[in-house]
Amino acid sequence: MTGEFTIAVHALVYLNHKQTTLSSELLAQNVCTNPARIRKVMAKLKKAGLVVTKEGAEGGYLFDRDPKSVDLRQISDAVEAKLVSASWRSGNKDMICLVASGMADIMDGICAQLDTLCREKLEHITIADIDRKIFG
Repeated sequence: MTGEFTIAVHALVYLNHKQTTLSSELLAQNVCTNPARIRKVMAKLKKAGLVVTKEGAEGGYLFDRDPKSVDLRQISDAVEAKLVSASWRSGNKDMICLVASGMADIMDGICAQLDTLCREKLEHITIADIDRKIFG
């Protein structure tokens, strides 16, 4: 999983809580990252229709959606997050040993299945659910 997914969820929960337009600087303060990273993630969320932007001195990002209708799957899709993946592949396809030559593809398949299961689970968690966990 990439940090972009976490940043996106955090930013949307915070924007939902504040119910106002916030700059990348204010979002970055709350997320504990830098404004350039926030802008990169927010551009993806805007493209997916999850936030709107406002230009100018009072500009920034606004979450104007129903928090019950935005699930974490939509967010992970917007930032193109790979939830489960192998960071390293064992074996070597060119080796004669069937285990060494076949393990990487087998593990890739398992990771792909796990990624699909994670995405299905995220469809059942909304911004409103996270808000309830934080604020009771």
